[in-house]
Amino acid sequence: MNRFADVVLPLPLYKYFTYRIPADWQQPLSPGSRVVVPFGRKKYYTAIVVRLHDVTPQGYEVKEILSLLDERPVLRRPQLQFWEWIADYYLCSVGDVYKAALPSGLKLESETTVTLNTEFEEPDDDRLKEREWMLLAALSKKPRMTVQELEKESGMHNLLPTLRLLLEREAVFVSEQIKAHYRPKTETYVRLTFAPGDEAALRHAFERVKQAKKQEVMLLSFLDLSHFMQLGKLCEVSRKSLLDRSGVSSAVLGAMVEKGLFETYKKEISRFDTATLPVGEIASLSELQQTAYRQILDSFKEHAVTLLHGVTSSGKTEIYAHLIQRVLDGGRQVLYLVPEIALTTQLTNRLRKMFGDKLVIYHSKFSDNERVEIWNTLLNDRSPRLVLGVRSSIFLPFADLGLVIVDEEHETSYKQYDPAPRYHARNAAIMLASMHGAKTLLGTATPAIETYFNARQGKYGLVELKHRFNDVELPQIIPVDVKEMRRKNRMQGNFTPELINRMQTALQEGEQVILFQNRRGFAPMVECKQCAWVPKCEHCDVSLTYHKRYNQLTCHYCGYTYEIPKVCPACGQPTIGVMGFGTERIEEDIARLFPGVPVSRMDLDTTRSRNAYEQIIDDFSKGKNKILIGTQMITKGLDFDRVSVVGILSADQMMNFPDFRAHERAFQMMEQVSGRAGRKNRNGVVVLQTSDPSSPLIQQVIAHDYEGMYNRQLAERKAFSYPPYTRLIYVYLKHRDETLLQELAVRYTTALREVFGARVLGPDNPPVARIQSLYIRKVMLKMELAASMSRVKEILRQVYENMLVDDRFKSLLLYYDVDPL
Repeated sequence: MNRFADVVLPLPLYKYFTYRIPADWQQPLSPGSRVVVPFGRKKYYTAIVVRLHDVTPQGYEVKEILSLLDERPVLRRPQLQFWEWIADYYLCSVGDVYKAALPSGLKLESETTVTLNTEFEEPDDDRLKEREWMLLAALSKKPRMTVQELEKESGMHNLLPTLRLLLEREAVFVSEQIKAHYRPKTETYVRLTFAPGDEAALRHAFERVKQAKKQEVMLLSFLDLSHFMQLGKLCEVSRKSLLDRSGVSSAVLGAMVEKGLFETYKKEISRFDTATLPVGEIASLSELQQTAYRQILDSFKEHAVTLLHGVTSSGKTEIYAHLIQRVLDGGRQVLYLVPEIALTTQLTNRLRKMFGDKLVIYHSKFSDNERVEIWNTLLNDRSPRLVLGVRSSIFLPFADLGLVIVDEEHETSYKQYDPAPRYHARNAAIMLASMHGAKTLLGTATPAIETYFNARQGKYGLVELKHRFNDVELPQIIPVDVKEMRRKNRMQGNFTPELINRMQTALQEGEQVILFQNRRGFAPMVECKQCAWVPKCEHCDVSLTYHKRYNQLTCHYCGYTYEIPKVCPACGQPTIGVMGFGTERIEEDIARLFPGVPVSRMDLDTTRSRNAYEQIIDDFSKGKNKILIGTQMITKGLDFDRVSVVGILSADQMMNFPDFRAHERAFQMMEQVSGRAGRKNRNGVVVLQTSDPSSPLIQQVIAHDYEGMYNRQLAERKAFSYPPYTRLIYVYLKHRDETLLQELAVRYTTALREVFGARVLGPDNPPVARIQSLYIRKVMLKMELAASMSRVKEILRQVYENMLVDDRFKSLLLYYDVDPL
C-alpha cells in the first residue's frame, strides 16, 4: 500500500518533498493530482503529487497531506516529465516550472492577513519609527488587510520587519488563511417542474396562470425559448434570457416559482462565446504552396522537425491551415505558437472561419479564471482541437498532440527572461512534440542562425518558398544616407525628403504607411546642452527615457518615474533638452507633417490594456488609420492589404548593440518589417534611413540576401566559438554591495574554472550593470553541444553549495540563463 507521496511545491526548491498519506483516506491519489500540504511555519501550499511509494523517510518527522483537491489529476502524461526536462535543461527547479506552468487560479496559497488591534494605545514618546506609523495609518483606513493590500495602501515594500515590531507591541494581529483563486462563472437557469413533452402537466400549468396575464406571457416565452415540446431538445433557459424575452419583472418569475411551476438553480457557464460557428472551406493552395506542402509531408517521414523557410507574404499561413486540417481529421490536436498577442488577434478571425469552435485561444491577457477554464476544457476533453497561443501555451494539458507549428520561429519573444524558468518556447515545444510523438514545423522568412544551421546540417528537414504568393515582387528597399541629409540640412525632423515624398504619394492614393522605430517614448535620452549632464535612474545604471504624454522621465528597466528638472542640477542652467527620438515623438512629428491624417501607435505604452492590440490592428486593417507607428511589435508577421510604404527610421541603432547576435537581429527586424509592404497584388517600397548605407548588413537587407547574412555571421561565430558551435550559459550574480559582489564573483568564477577550465569567461559587467539597486556581474560558460545539461546542473549546484561555507555568499542572488538571447 502506498503510504507516502513525493510532491512538488510552487517554490524555487531543488528537491521533491515527502508527505504521509492519511491512514483513513479512501480517496484515490494519483500522480498529477493537487493536494494541500503544510510547509514551513503555518504556511500552506497547493502541491502536485509526483510519485507514490511506501519508503519511510529517515531523519525527520513526516507531515501529513491535509486534503486532496481533485477527483482526477490536473496534469496529463507527459506534463510532469516535460516539467523535469525544462528544469534540467534550463538549470532551475521543478518548482519554478510548476509556478510558471499552472494557472494561478488552480493554486491555493497561504495568505497573510494583518488586523489592527483596536485596543492598542499609541505611546506618547516617539518610540514608533516612521515605517510603523505609516502602516498604522494605512490600517486605520481599513483595519483588516492582506500584506499585498497593505503594501499597496501604504506605498511601502518589504513589510515583514516592520510587521514583526508592531506584532511585538501588540499593535496588530497576523494570521494565515488559505486563499482559493479560481471562481467558476455561474448563471441562474430556469426549468419547469415537470418533464418535457408532458402535455397534461402543461395544460394544467396554463390553467393555473390564465388569470395572471404576465405569468402566462412568461410561460409562453419559456416554451418558445426552450423548445419544451420537442423531446431531446433544450428544456432550460437562463433567467436573464427569459426575463428579456417575456418583458416582465423578476417578481413574476418569483410568483411562478412559489406556485411550483418553475424552479431556478445555479449553473456553471463558460466565460467565452460557445456558440457553434459555421466552418468554411480552407483556401486552395497555389502550385508553389502545394509543392511546399507535399515537401513538408515528405520531410516529416524522416525528420521530427522541419523548417519552412518562406519569404514574407509567400502564403505560409495557408500551408499551415492544410497541415492543421490533416491532423485534426486524424483525431489529434495542434499547437500553433505565435510570438506576440498581436498575432493571435489577427489570426483568430482567419482560423475561426476555417476551424470554427475547434479553435482555442490562450495568452497572458486572459484573466486567471479564463485561463483555468481553458485548462479544464483541454483536461476534460480529448477531442481534436487547435490551440493558438503565445509561449505559455506549451504548458497546457494536451491529450494527444499531432503537430506543433512555431510561426516566426526566430523571434526573441519566445524566450522567457524573468522569472525562472528562462526557457525558449521554440526549443521546449520541440521537446514537448517529441514526447507526444508529434511533428514540429518551424516557419519564418528569416530563420534563427541556429535553426538554419540545423536544417542545413540535416538535423531538421528544410523546405523553401522563395516567391511571394501570386508572384508579387519583394519590396524595393531604398537606402537614404541620414548623415548626408543632415549635412545638407534637408531633414524635416527625423524624416528624410525621400520618405516624406513616398508617404505623401501613398496617402494621396488611398494607401497606408508603416513607420518602424525600435524605441518607445518621446526621446531615449535627456541631456543638459550646457554641461552634458544626463539624468540616470537612482536604481539602475541607465539613462531615463522622456515620455511627453505623461511629462515624466521613466526607467524602462525598473519602471520608476521621475519629474523633469526645470534647471540642470549639475550646472544650474535651464538648458535641459531631449536627444534622439522614440515612437511617441514620431507620432507628434507625423501630426505636424501630415495634419488631419489618422495615426495609430503600437508599442508597450499603448498596448497595456487587454483589447488594445485588437483595437489598433482592427482600426488599421479597416483603413480607419492611415499611418501605423511601432516598435518591433509591428515586425512580427502582421498582414495588411493596403500598406505600400514602410519607413525604417533608424537602422543604425539595431546594428550597433554590443551583442554577438546584433547583426542577425537587425537583419531579421528590417527584413520582417519590410515584408509588411506590398502585400497581395502590388509591389511595395521601403525607405531605409541609415548613417552607413555601404555597411555589408545594409547591403544584405537591400538585396533580401539572407544567405549572405547567414554565411558571414556563421564564419564569425565559428572563429569565436559562439552558437551554433557551442551552447552558452550565462550565470548572473547580483548584490546591493558592489565591492562585495566583485569579490564573491571573482571567487565563484575561479571555482568554476577549476572544473570547466577555459570554457569560463568573466566575471564581466553586463551592458546594464545595475537594475533595481542590485549590482550585476555576468559569467559566461561556452559548453560543447554534446555536454549533458543534467551533469552541468549538478556541477554548478555543487560549486554553489561549496561557496556557501562563506556566509556572505548566502546574501548573493545567483541564477542561470541557458541559450540566452
